[in-house]
Amino acid sequence: MQTAKSGSHTIWDCKYHIVWVTKYRYPVLVGDVGLRARELLREISRSHEMSIHAGAIDRDHVHLLLSIPPHLSVSRAVQFLKGKSSHKLLTEYQSLRKRYWGQHLWSRGYWVATSGNVTDEVWKKYIEDQKPEEPDDNFKVVQTIDPKGRSIRLLAVTRSHRL
Repeated sequence: MQTAKSGSHTIWDCKYHIVWVTKYRYPVLVGDVGLRARELLREISRSHEMSIHAGAIDRDHVHLLLSIPPHLSVSRAVQFLKGKSSHKLLTEYQSLRKRYWGQHLWSRGYWVATSGNVTDEVWKKYIEDQKPEEPDDNFKVVQTIDPKGRSIRLLAVTRSHRL
Protein backbone atom coordinates (compact mmCIF):
# COMPACT_ATOMS: atom_id res chain seq x y z
CA MET A 1 0.00 0.00 0.00
CA GLN A 2 3.01 2.31 -0.30
CA THR A 3 1.60 4.04 -3.36
CA ALA A 4 2.24 7.74 -3.02
CA LYS A 5 0.58 10.00 -5.55
CA SER A 6 1.90 13.28 -6.78
CA GLY A 7 0.66 16.68 -7.82
CA SER A 8 2.61 19.56 -9.34
CA HIS A 9 4.28 20.40 -6.01
CA THR A 10 3.27 17.57 -3.69
CA ILE A 11 3.80 13.88 -3.11
CA TRP A 12 1.11 12.43 -0.88
CA ASP A 13 -0.45 9.30 0.56
CA CYS A 14 -3.47 10.36 2.65
CA LYS A 15 -5.77 7.46 3.55
CA TYR A 16 -8.78 7.59 5.84
CA HIS A 17 -11.16 5.00 7.25
CA ILE A 18 -14.61 6.61 7.06
CA VAL A 19 -17.91 5.22 8.38
CA TRP A 20 -21.38 6.76 8.15
CA VAL A 21 -24.88 5.46 8.79
CA THR A 22 -28.34 5.83 7.31
CA LYS A 23 -30.71 8.20 9.05
CA TYR A 24 -32.45 6.49 11.99
CA ARG A 25 -30.29 3.42 11.20
CA TYR A 26 -32.99 2.11 8.86
CA PRO A 27 -31.69 -1.02 7.05
CA VAL A 28 -32.32 0.24 3.49
CA LEU A 29 -28.97 -0.53 1.83
CA VAL A 30 -29.93 -4.02 0.70
CA GLY A 31 -30.35 -5.53 -2.75
CA ASP A 32 -30.42 -3.10 -5.66
CA VAL A 33 -30.18 -0.04 -3.41
CA GLY A 34 -26.92 -1.28 -1.87
CA LEU A 35 -25.45 -2.17 -5.25
CA ARG A 36 -26.44 1.22 -6.69
CA ALA A 37 -24.94 2.97 -3.66
CA ARG A 38 -21.67 1.13 -4.32
CA GLU A 39 -21.67 2.26 -7.97
CA LEU A 40 -22.45 5.85 -7.01
CA LEU A 41 -19.70 6.01 -4.37
CA ARG A 42 -17.19 4.72 -6.93
CA GLU A 43 -18.29 7.33 -9.51
CA ILE A 44 -18.25 10.21 -7.03
CA SER A 45 -14.84 9.28 -5.66
CA ARG A 46 -13.34 9.03 -9.17
CA SER A 47 -14.78 12.41 -10.17
CA HIS A 48 -13.02 14.06 -7.20
CA GLU A 49 -9.67 12.24 -7.59
CA MET A 50 -10.30 10.01 -4.57
CA SER A 51 -9.42 6.29 -4.55
CA ILE A 52 -11.37 3.58 -2.75
CA HIS A 53 -8.89 0.96 -1.49
CA ALA A 54 -11.51 -1.12 0.32
CA GLY A 55 -15.15 -0.71 1.19
CA ALA A 56 -18.24 -2.42 2.55
CA ILE A 57 -21.90 -1.47 2.50
CA ASP A 58 -24.00 -3.04 5.23
CA ARG A 59 -27.76 -2.74 5.68
CA ASP A 60 -27.48 0.55 7.57
CA HIS A 61 -23.91 1.85 7.21
CA VAL A 62 -20.95 2.34 4.85
CA HIS A 63 -17.23 1.66 5.49
CA LEU A 64 -14.55 3.07 3.17
CA LEU A 65 -10.75 3.08 3.17
CA LEU A 66 -10.29 6.13 1.01
CA SER A 67 -7.37 8.14 -0.38
CA ILE A 68 -8.26 11.82 -0.45
CA PRO A 69 -5.99 14.35 -2.21
CA PRO A 70 -4.49 17.00 0.09
CA HIS A 71 -6.32 19.86 -1.63
CA LEU A 72 -9.63 18.30 -0.53
CA SER A 73 -10.54 18.26 3.17
CA VAL A 74 -12.00 15.11 4.70
CA SER A 75 -15.23 16.91 5.58
CA ARG A 76 -15.60 18.18 2.00
CA ALA A 77 -14.92 14.68 0.61
CA VAL A 78 -17.57 13.16 2.89
CA GLN A 79 -19.95 15.96 1.93
CA PHE A 80 -19.53 15.04 -1.76
CA LEU A 81 -19.94 11.31 -1.12
CA LYS A 82 -22.96 11.55 1.17
CA GLY A 83 -24.70 14.45 -0.58
CA LYS A 84 -24.46 13.25 -4.16
CA SER A 85 -25.20 9.61 -3.34
CA SER A 86 -28.21 10.60 -1.22
CA HIS A 87 -29.63 12.81 -3.95
CA LYS A 88 -29.23 10.14 -6.65
CA LEU A 89 -30.58 7.28 -4.52
CA LEU A 90 -33.62 9.26 -3.42
CA THR A 91 -34.26 10.28 -7.03
CA GLU A 92 -34.00 6.71 -8.33
CA TYR A 93 -35.87 4.73 -5.63
CA GLN A 94 -39.49 5.47 -4.74
CA SER A 95 -39.24 3.29 -1.61
CA LEU A 96 -36.48 5.54 -0.24
CA ARG A 97 -38.45 8.70 -1.03
CA LYS A 98 -41.37 7.37 1.03
CA ARG A 99 -39.19 6.45 4.03
CA TYR A 100 -37.01 9.59 3.86
CA TRP A 101 -39.59 12.20 2.93
CA GLY A 102 -37.33 14.94 4.37
CA GLN A 103 -34.78 14.19 1.61
CA HIS A 104 -31.99 13.09 3.97
CA LEU A 105 -30.82 9.50 3.46
CA TRP A 106 -27.69 9.69 5.62
CA SER A 107 -27.39 10.61 9.28
CA ARG A 108 -25.66 13.93 9.98
CA GLY A 109 -22.29 12.74 11.23
CA TYR A 110 -19.53 10.34 10.27
CA TRP A 111 -16.56 8.60 11.88
CA VAL A 112 -13.05 9.02 10.48
CA ALA A 113 -9.55 7.87 11.37
CA THR A 114 -6.32 8.20 9.46
CA SER A 115 -4.79 4.93 8.40
CA GLY A 116 -1.43 6.06 9.82
CA ASN A 117 -2.53 4.93 13.28
CA VAL A 118 -2.94 1.36 12.02
CA THR A 119 -1.36 -0.29 8.99
CA ASP A 120 -3.32 -0.39 5.77
CA GLU A 121 -3.35 -4.19 5.92
CA VAL A 122 -5.16 -4.10 9.28
CA TRP A 123 -7.81 -1.72 7.86
CA LYS A 124 -8.22 -3.85 4.74
CA LYS A 125 -8.59 -7.04 6.79
CA TYR A 126 -11.09 -5.29 9.08
CA ILE A 127 -13.17 -4.07 6.14
CA GLU A 128 -12.91 -7.42 4.34
CA ASP A 129 -14.26 -9.09 7.50
CA GLN A 130 -17.33 -6.85 7.10
CA LYS A 131 -18.38 -8.51 3.86
CA PRO A 132 -19.40 -11.95 2.55
CA GLU A 133 -16.78 -14.47 1.47
CA GLU A 134 -17.28 -14.30 -2.32
CA PRO A 135 -14.78 -11.84 -3.91
CA ASP A 136 -15.98 -8.76 -5.75
CA ASP A 137 -13.00 -6.45 -6.24
CA ASN A 138 -12.71 -5.32 -2.58
CA PHE A 139 -16.12 -3.64 -2.23
CA LYS A 140 -19.18 -5.59 -0.99
CA VAL A 141 -22.75 -5.17 0.14
CA VAL A 142 -22.91 -6.99 3.49
CA GLN A 143 -26.18 -8.49 4.66
CA THR A 144 -25.46 -10.34 7.90
CA ILE A 145 -28.25 -10.16 10.49
CA ASP A 146 -28.38 -11.26 14.12
CA PRO A 147 -31.63 -12.46 15.82
CA LYS A 148 -32.50 -8.89 16.84
CA GLY A 149 -32.37 -7.70 13.22
CA ARG A 150 -29.17 -5.65 13.60
CA SER A 151 -25.84 -6.17 11.91
CA ILE A 152 -23.62 -8.57 13.84
CA ARG A 153 -20.49 -6.89 12.54
CA LEU A 154 -21.78 -3.39 13.32
CA LEU A 155 -22.08 -4.20 17.01
CA ALA A 156 -18.37 -5.09 17.12
CA VAL A 157 -17.49 -1.96 15.12
CA THR A 158 -19.55 0.28 17.41
CA ARG A 159 -17.82 -1.08 20.50
CA SER A 160 -14.33 -0.72 19.03
CA HIS A 161 -14.98 2.85 17.89
CA ARG A 162 -15.85 3.92 21.43
CA LEU A 163 -12.46 2.86 22.86
